[in-house]
Amino acid sequence: MASTPSGPSAPQAADPPPYFRAHVFVCCNRRPDGHRRGSCAARGSEELRDYMKARAKEIGLRGVRVNSAGCLDRCEFGPTMVVYPEGIWYSPRSREDVDEILQAHLIAGGRVPRLMLTERHVVEKG
Repeated sequence: MASTPSGPSAPQAADPPPYFRAHVFVCCNRRPDGHRRGSCAARGSEELRDYMKARAKEIGLRGVRVNSAGCLDRCEFGPTMVVYPEGIWYSPRSREDVDEILQAHLIAGGRVPRLMLTERHVVEKG
């Protein structure tokens, strides 16, 4: 017998269809200059978010929402973004990186391994 997902995030029979097929949250948190963890906004995330939103619209990408997010708690690797429903994290540094994420992940359904944050990207909390 096949197992089915359970728990609070498991789909339910009466759930409506998703409003978006993918949701991209781009960290735009800004900390004071010199903060030990840094911040995604200080590393250019707002400009990358603006570019991603405009580029997605320009290429006619439907069913995808690009949003600002507060702190996603991976500041040291910023700028960071996460794509749901897959929960794939990226650290883009340029417009070219954003274009690659749009094309490979959000259009083709693949991944951009060189930009992904993985289980190796963890900062010890102290």
